[in-house]
Amino acid sequence: MPRSILHLDMDTFFVSVERLLNSSLAGKPVIIGGSSDRGVVASCSYESRKYGVHSAMPMKLAKQLCPDAIIIKGDYDQYSKYSQIVTDILRDGAPVVEKASIDEHYIDLSGMDKYFGCLQWAAQLRQKVITQTGLPISFGLSQNKTVSKIATGEAKPNGQLNVQYGNEKAFLAPLSIKKIPMIGEKTFKQLRDMGVSKIATLQQIQPEQMQRIMGDNGISIWRKANGIDNNPVVPYHERKSMSNETTFDKDTIDINLLERTLLKITDSLAFDLRKDQKLCGCITIKIRYSNFDTYTKQARISYTASDRVLSQKALELFKKLYEKRMMIRLVGVKLSDIISGSFQIDLFNDAVRDIHLAQAMDGIRKRFGYNTIKKAVIL
Repeated sequence: MPRSILHLDMDTFFVSVERLLNSSLAGKPVIIGGSSDRGVVASCSYESRKYGVHSAMPMKLAKQLCPDAIIIKGDYDQYSKYSQIVTDILRDGAPVVEKASIDEHYIDLSGMDKYFGCLQWAAQLRQKVITQTGLPISFGLSQNKTVSKIATGEAKPNGQLNVQYGNEKAFLAPLSIKKIPMIGEKTFKQLRDMGVSKIATLQQIQPEQMQRIMGDNGISIWRKANGIDNNPVVPYHERKSMSNETTFDKDTIDINLLERTLLKITDSLAFDLRKDQKLCGCITIKIRYSNFDTYTKQARISYTASDRVLSQKALELFKKLYEKRMMIRLVGVKLSDIISGSFQIDLFNDAVRDIHLAQAMDGIRKRFGYNTIKKAVIL
């Protein structure tokens, strides 16, 4: 039996939430992100995209391209709140829901056609989200996650698109290879150098050739180009917290050692957040003295996965917590109030350099292991 997979994506989600809270922003070019020239664009309205502005662009360049844009720092707490409202609406009526990010979901509707009609059910669900939240949302419906996600992109803004079973390759063929999920700038350039710009051309290349050129990644791209994707919809659940702690071989009062250990733990947890595409809204520091007295101190923070932000807060909390000046046997860090979200879109105040550094280090660690590269400050 063919599957029926629905992909829903909130349209310019951050901007839409800001317009919901401030109707005067409607129809105007809006850019969400760090307000300084060193900041990065987290999201932008369709009005500003006409000028060439896009996500992850340096704010300085975005201001040059669209000088009349309204710049908003962004409020991740509000975005998280509305994301949860949408998720609750979807989970209330859908059989299997996967929350892929703060603003997109997958739903497995397989088998529902004989009872309701998947397209009609999806359209009613979309309208329910719009009515109850006031936020625009688009969806794509097909037999798998890849085609549905691409269909959603084609349906935007605020639309819907159904790719019927058997028409996947024909639907994908005229589209740019950039539409395929997981094709970044490097892969795009490599394919363009091969003379491939449309998915139709990619569909005609033998999979063995793609594998020779690009390894296993080439096979994955070829499968997606041909509308082949058997990945299941994974039921949604949020991990509430993650933590780690270190017990020293000998109780210590060495402040440099204590701070380096906290930084190492925090850096590792932040990497796990980014790897899982999560953000946290609370950090807790734990210390245990030599007499086994244990104390903790926590702080609410704007949702983040930035090791820089989390490390600064960890050291700040430690300095407030460590008052007895006694020997310490254990230190620990806990990150909680964890939600789905991207590291890039959260860095409202980080510089492009910080993002590129974190991405480069994450890439090396994912490929060769976490301990392959470390910051000098924790050595």
